[in-house]
Amino acid sequence: MTHELPPGGVEITESEAVARWTRAWTPAEVAARLAGVPVPWYVAGGWAVDLFIGERTREHGDLEIAVPAARFPEIRARFPGFAFDVVASDRLWELTPEVYGLGHQTWLRDPSTGNFLVDVFREPHDGPTWICRRDPSVRLPYASVVRHTPDGIPYLAPELALLFKAKATRPKDQHDFAGALPLMDAVQRRTLAELLAHVHPGHSWLTDLR
Repeated sequence: MTHELPPGGVEITESEAVARWTRAWTPAEVAARLAGVPVPWYVAGGWAVDLFIGERTREHGDLEIAVPAARFPEIRARFPGFAFDVVASDRLWELTPEVYGLGHQTWLRDPSTGNFLVDVFREPHDGPTWICRRDPSVRLPYASVVRHTPDGIPYLAPELALLFKAKATRPKDQHDFAGALPLMDAVQRRTLAELLAHVHPGHSWLTDLR
C-alpha cells in the first residue's frame, strides 16, 4: 500500500459515510449476485460472526466481503451499472489503475443514489492460499478459511473473523466474541487462542479461551 495520496479524490466525513451506508445489502443479497462465480469470496466482519451464530444478533453499519486481490476483476464484472470507490485517509477515489493500491477497501456505490452497498476487501493471497492481512506469516488454504451457511452463503471462519476484530475490541467486537464463543468447538477455540497469542500477545480474550 502506498503512503502517498494521488491528487483528486473526494473527502468523506464519518457522518456522511454512515448516512450513505444505510442501504447496505444483506449477505443473502450479495450472495445472489455472486452465485456461481468461481472465486473463493466470503462475508467478513460482524456479519460473518452472525452467519456462524445462525441469526442476526445486532445492527450492522455495512456489509463487508473479501476476495483474493488478483481475482477482483471477476467480482467487479458481476456488478454492471454500479461504481467502485477506493477509500483511504477519509477520501474516496473512483476505482482506476492509478488508485488501486491505495488500500484494500473498495466500496460498491449505486451511482443513481450515491449509497454504498457492499465493501469489497481485496485481500492478499498466494494462488489458492489465503494470507492474513494483519500478519502475512499466517497462511491457510481457502478451504480452511471459508465456511458456508445451510443455504450456501460463504463466510469467514469465526476464529479468523474474531482475530481481525481483536485489534480494536470495540463494544460490537466484544459482543461478537461473546456471542460466538459458546458455539465454537475445541479446535476453533484453540486456533483462535494460538493466533491471538501470535498476532496480539496478551490479548484479554485469551483468558476466556483457556
